[in-house]
This record gives sequence, C-alpha cells and structure tokens, in this order.
Amino acid sequence: MSRRRRRHPVSASRRPIVFAAGAALAAPLVLAAPGQAGATTGFTVTPLKFTVQAGDRKCVVDADLYRPAGADKARPAPAVLTTNGFGGSKADGSTDAIAKAFATRGYVALAYSGLGFGKSGCPISLNDPEIDGRAASSLIDFLGGTRAADDGTRADYVVKDGAGDPRLGMIGGSYGGTIQLATAANDRRLDALVPLITWNDLAYSLDPNNANDPATPGAYKYQWTSGFFLMGEAQGLLNPSLDPSRIGGGGCLHFVAKACETTRLLASGRYPADRTAEMLAYARSVSPASYLHRVKAPTLIIQGQADTLFNLNEAEATYKTLKAQGTETRMIWQSWGHSGGLTDPAAGELNLGQGNLETSYVGKRILAWFDRYLHGKKGTDTGPAFAYYRDWQSGYGTAAAPPALSRKVYLSGDGKLVDNRSKVVRGAREYRNRLFPTSHSENSLTGLTGLTGLPDREPSDAPGTYLGWSTEPLKAPVDVVGAPKATLKVVSPQTERVQNSDDAADKLVLFAKLYDVAPDGRKTLVQRLVAPVRVPDVRRAFTVSLPGIVHRYEAGHRLEFVVAASDDAYYGNRGIKPVTITSAPEDTGVLELPVVRGTLG
Repeated sequence: MSRRRRRHPVSASRRPIVFAAGAALAAPLVLAAPGQAGATTGFTVTPLKFTVQAGDRKCVVDADLYRPAGADKARPAPAVLTTNGFGGSKADGSTDAIAKAFATRGYVALAYSGLGFGKSGCPISLNDPEIDGRAASSLIDFLGGTRAADDGTRADYVVKDGAGDPRLGMIGGSYGGTIQLATAANDRRLDALVPLITWNDLAYSLDPNNANDPATPGAYKYQWTSGFFLMGEAQGLLNPSLDPSRIGGGGCLHFVAKACETTRLLASGRYPADRTAEMLAYARSVSPASYLHRVKAPTLIIQGQADTLFNLNEAEATYKTLKAQGTETRMIWQSWGHSGGLTDPAAGELNLGQGNLETSYVGKRILAWFDRYLHGKKGTDTGPAFAYYRDWQSGYGTAAAPPALSRKVYLSGDGKLVDNRSKVVRGAREYRNRLFPTSHSENSLTGLTGLTGLPDREPSDAPGTYLGWSTEPLKAPVDVVGAPKATLKVVSPQTERVQNSDDAADKLVLFAKLYDVAPDGRKTLVQRLVAPVRVPDVRRAFTVSLPGIVHRYEAGHRLEFVVAASDDAYYGNRGIKPVTITSAPEDTGVLELPVVRGTLG
C-alpha cells in the first residue's frame, strides 16, 4: 500500500472535534487551535491500515498517524490514541480534530476508526474489552515500535518507558470514552486516560432500574437505544463497499450476535427469566462495571450534567470503583452532555466552537493531566478530586469527594414534603397508568440542542397518572449536588397477583423525578432526568437512586418530588396497574438529598 503524507502548517484556524455518540449525536469540540500557546510548527499525516486480531476475527483498522514536526528517533515525543464516538470515524470532526490538536502540541497522535465504523472492519461489538480492547492493543504495539502497519510503516519516534512500551494517553468521548477503559483493562502500557460522557454499565444505560436491584431489568430506554441501533445498521449505506468482515450475526447486519439479540429482547417488551439474565450478563460484560478492577492507568473522568443517556451516576460509579482500588483518578461534572450544551456551552466551559483549552477550567485540567502523566512533570497540580459546574455562578465548585446525602424530607399524606416525621399527615393517594404514556420528559434524540434543530415540548404529567409532594416555598437558596435517594412503599394489588411471574415485565414500573417549581407555578424538570424503576417486590419497601444533579433551588421556589406511572421515552407497564401510596408519621416515604447549602424546612 502506498503512503501519502500531508504537511499541515500552523494556522490560526480552528477545526471542530466531534466525539459525542455518533454523527447525529455529535458536536464539535476544539481542544487546541494551531498557533495557541504550546503549539508546534506543524505535523504530517500518514493514512495507515492495520490487520489486527479482534476476538475470533481478523479485520483491518483504518487509521491516520499524525507526526509533529521535529519528532524523530533522537527527539521522541509522547503519544495520544483516539477514536470516534458511535456512528463516527477517523475522518469526522472528532477524532481527526483531536489528533490535530495534540499533534500541534508536540504529541504523536494516532486516530482510528473503531471496529465496525468508517472503513474499519469487523462488526460493532460495543467496546468489548476482548475484541475492541485487543484491537486497540495492536495499535499500542505499533506506537511501541514492536509492529509495523500493513504497508511497513513504523513509528520509532515515540517516547518509551520500556521495550515496546510507549508513553501513551487516550482521550475521547461517549463510545470513544469507554474504549479507553476496555483497552486499559487488558493493557498496562497506557499511562493516562481521559474518558468523557461515557457509560459504566450498559445494562443501566439502556434499560435502567434505579431500584438498586441488579437482577431485575428496568424500563427500556427505547428512544436512545433505537437511535443507536439504526445508526449502526445504517453503516452499509453510510460506507459503501464495506469489508466483508463487517457482517454481523443474530439477524443484524453490522452488530455482533449478542448485541443484536439483546436489542431484540429489549424491544420485545418481555423479560423471561433465562433470557433476561443472559441479556444483563452480556450488557455488563461490555461495560466498565465488569472490568474496572483491572484498570490501573490514571483516569480523569469528565461527565455531563445535561445527559439523559449516560447520567452522572455512571461516572460516580466508575470514580468510586477506581478510587477504592487505588487507581489515581479525578472526576469533573461539566455542564454539557449528550442532551444539551454541546454547541452552545455555558460561560466558562470548554467551548465547542472556540477551542479555549488554556482558558477553560476543563481544558486546563486535561492539559495538566497529560503534562503530569505523559510529559512526566511530576510537580503538576492535577486539581481537586471532584469538581462540578454551577450554572448559577458560571463556575466550578470543588470537594474532596461527591457530597453525601445530608437532608431528609418525608412524604406527607397531604402532598407536602416535610422535614420532620411528626409533621406527616395520615393519608392515602392513588394514581393509575393508562395503556399509553401520559408523562413526557424528553424526546431523546431531538433533545440534542442545536444539532437537530427540532424543539422539544416542556415536560408534563397527565392528572391522575402521577403523585407529587412539594416543600413550602424556600426561605433561602438550596444547592443540591449529587444523586438523591428515595425510600418508598406502594400498594398495587394488580401487580401483587403476578409478583411471582416468570416474566419480569409483569412487575410494576414507575418513574421518580424532581421538579423545581417557581413562585408563578412554572415547573422545571431538572435536566429532564427521570429515574425509571421496575419494583422488585411490591410487598416490600424499596429504594430509588435518582440521577445525580447539580442544581440551585432559589428562594421562593419549591422542590417537588414526583412518582409517575409512565414516561414516553421508555417502555412502561404491561396492563393497567393502579398504585396507592400511604403516609403515616411512623411509616411513610423518605426523600434524601445531598444538600451542600441551605435547608428545606
């Protein structure tokens, strides 16, 4: 294969980086603009192919090698490996621009199309560490000098920590985030990771059950999942003349059989015990939750507050696991994610159109991370363990760890949230679902503000299909940072009669969420986040972990906790299931909140 080299002189232009999940879900992010502080004089780009072993298949990986000016065997440079978000490729506005950004800063960069995308072979395998991770390790071999590209090209100008061990970091978002962890689980040669807006447990991401019962499936997040499935199956149309190794199995064109079978089961609306256990096991096997114990590379986790696909709870789960096992890690909750802010970030944030790496908080943290772990600047301050964006101050708060639950309020029979059990009024209230969804949180794909151009209507709940409890108007602002938790008990005779069914789809489904109610009665569903729950056993109390938020409830506003029968972004109940929730001072629901400022009583 012939090699083509392109020389890129320094210019003041900015190029977008797309690393959200896929073409329709992507947004530009400029990490560095040529000519900014720290940039070099230019770089060359060499298109390369690598035939790699990926699980039980061999396939070709399509990549571009970016060599900064001045890097040679006598003056080696550290390297950065990056790949695309779901639906993208090495040529989209993501991986290409990330590689250019780091090449201008003196890094050797290798950008590649993930398996099943662009012109890379093999079917989509959801970043399986034994398939996608092993394929990425072959690229590390190349950067480490122990293998050549298919045309014979070698990279002998990368800093090495030992024979075949390049000084190497990875960066990317969404699908391009999880691949970093999948690779690091099997390959200790990685020196630094920066995964952005990605998942911890794909079972939770696509079929969430916030009742903290890993054995019970949740509510199928069909809008997000269907969008990704169609995007994957469309690869043949998007990329004609695909490598035959791309053909999948299980009835799908471009996914591995297990992924195809999992999607079909979720879409069926049925959860037979044997198939459901197999589905959950597979989804977790391709998730960091199952292999984080093998990840030792220093990891800077960046997650988005505006993200109904991969919410803050996923990042916190990854952070806590890595921290507990002694892996060096930090976590940042930025403002933007899959559900908003990608193209129009809040003030002071890493700006997708301006490339403000040196002047934005998140950008400076990324630079410091690579300075310390790739350039070996051991004295570099990599920042606090935890940071979170506060939109009410247009800046970041920091802490030694995500805040703990610190305030309790109780569900009173008169619809109030009270700060003491003695204030609970006895009572019972009922809601019932209908045969169609009656609550709206979001249209998941159109919620990508600025990308589709399609507006989304305001969240709403139909009367009689939900119950709400609210505080009195707050006397002073209350800041909530983290994941609230509710303890509930419901009465549902219709569900109780089928409690022991072999099909988990017969269990009760409900949706918990938090609203901010303004003095004029206008309600805001915080970040459009909801907590789907498939109740493990309606005869017993259960807990609900709500999605993490960073939100200020202003003085005069009320915090409202809602339990709804349905949500039109998810599959819900099978059949009509009336639900009653009772309250008494000695026995009532409890809502716990991680409050860092203010009081609710």
